[in-house]
Amino acid sequence: MADDPAARITAVTCSICGCARAGVPPLEALSWAVENDERGSRWLCPGCARTHVRAIEGKLPAEYW
Repeated sequence: MADDPAARITAVTCSICGCARAGVPPLEALSWAVENDERGSRWLCPGCARTHVRAIEGKLPAEYW
C-alpha cells in the first residue's frame, strides 16, 4: 500500500549518524525526533537528539551542530 504512513516511517534513518529506525522496539521508535525545515524532514535517533538538544531547542541551523 503506497499511502501507508507506517511504511514510510520504517524507512527512516538518522540524518547525523545514519542508524536505521527499522527493527527497533516500538517504544524506542517513539523517542526519535523530527525536524522540519525548508529542505524537508530530518530525523534524529535518540542518541543524536540528546547530544544536540541545546542546538535543537535554540533553533540553530544544523550546520552549526
